[in-house]
Amino acid sequence: MKKIGFIITCLCFSLSVFPQQKNQKQQQKFTTTNKKITVYTTAANTKLRLTPTDNLDFTASKQPIETEISVFVEPSKRFQSFLGIGGAITDASAEIFAKLSKEKQTEFLNAYYDTQKGIGYSLLRTTIQSSDFSSGSYSYIEEGDKDLKTFSIDHDRKYRIPMIKEAIKTAGGKLVTYATPWSPNAFMKSNKNVLKGGKLLPEYFQSWANFYSKFIKAYNKEGIPIWATSVQNEPMATQTWESCLYTADEERDFLKNFLGPTLKKDGLGNVKIIAWDHNRDLMVQRANVIFSDPEASKYVWGIGFHWYETWTGAQPMFDNVARVHEAYPDKKLLFTEGCVEKFDAAKYQFWPNAERYGTSMINDFNNGTVGWTDWNILLDQFGGPNHVGNFCFAPIHADTTTGELIYTPSYYYIGHFSKFIRPDAVRVSTSVSRSYLSSTSFLNKDGKMATVIMNNTDNDITYNFIIATEQAIVKIPAHAIQTLVY
Repeated sequence: MKKIGFIITCLCFSLSVFPQQKNQKQQQKFTTTNKKITVYTTAANTKLRLTPTDNLDFTASKQPIETEISVFVEPSKRFQSFLGIGGAITDASAEIFAKLSKEKQTEFLNAYYDTQKGIGYSLLRTTIQSSDFSSGSYSYIEEGDKDLKTFSIDHDRKYRIPMIKEAIKTAGGKLVTYATPWSPNAFMKSNKNVLKGGKLLPEYFQSWANFYSKFIKAYNKEGIPIWATSVQNEPMATQTWESCLYTADEERDFLKNFLGPTLKKDGLGNVKIIAWDHNRDLMVQRANVIFSDPEASKYVWGIGFHWYETWTGAQPMFDNVARVHEAYPDKKLLFTEGCVEKFDAAKYQFWPNAERYGTSMINDFNNGTVGWTDWNILLDQFGGPNHVGNFCFAPIHADTTTGELIYTPSYYYIGHFSKFIRPDAVRVSTSVSRSYLSSTSFLNKDGKMATVIMNNTDNDITYNFIIATEQAIVKIPAHAIQTLVY
């Protein structure tokens, strides 16, 4: 009996030690000892674009006073793990990409997906069937084919699939890829039109759920693994383009009764399902309805959201992201779409467009978001193609008459995050003492910390950068963004 007791004691000791070892590994102490700070800067009215501008030493910190501006980082306070940053490869992006010379295609792919030559995108969104950013509406099945016997992704093989494959290759063989539908086929909808809203008719719920499964399997077969799907792009918006409406109750019921069970039955239970995929304004209500239903909630990975709630003239509702995170900490938050609307070629270098990105990314990450996805990664000199005239900005545009690529400030602002914050990084506590600056920090798996700091004022600012008992004095130009790597 003594021997058995000894074995049990050892076993209990071992079981108690392993979690401690795991926690110690996860909470490996971050130190600034023998580290320097490399500062990268992008600033308005200068030539600084992700440019190394300083190499600073840490010194002993002192109590900051109220007249000083300070940024504080506390590495021991850690939050969500980082999924990645990326953009959408739409039909529009792929069609324009195909018009570029081979040299420019390589430049473009490196600019987005190479971690050294570019900004290291690690996320990719694409569409299931057509969106407004296609040259026209199209479907993977013949109209009326309820049984999906004519299903084929041949349309995507011309432009979109080849571009996605090149992006994956440039990114080192892996991009976390998810796909979203804009509309079911016209015969499945109440308005008999893929455009202008309408609802999915009950008699086609199962056919439409089967459609996701067909798409995912077809893309997987192409060597493009689909990590996740969302239920519907912007389910509360009747758009002039491809759109379909779901109330919160309708999305919940489609999820739990059709989409979730169908993916599971078809061996795709590992594919994540993202709910909502619309603006921050109604995301709390959508989360409450879906996540309060255990049968629906069990199929849902998290909430996707966009930034277009400002169409009313109101301010971005960043607090709603935090409210969802507080209420449902076991669910993930993913920014699934944002772009600057109303394309105007005179505003390629319009700095507030970039600052909109920086402000959103910092706030969204600080409120618990795990990943952030821009909309079209490439558009032409007209902000398209878009078959309903909804022309917008992209971080990079191509002039199809000259073959040149046009890099906007937004590209560099996004890069201050995506290039230096890598997948599986962990966000750490960061705060600022004055509203002139905003900031977020992530600790990468390689032990390097990246702190992003933005100044959207008209003045240069000198600030204390304080980590525990160490500090550095840093200067950030007016209307600039910096990443400090240390």
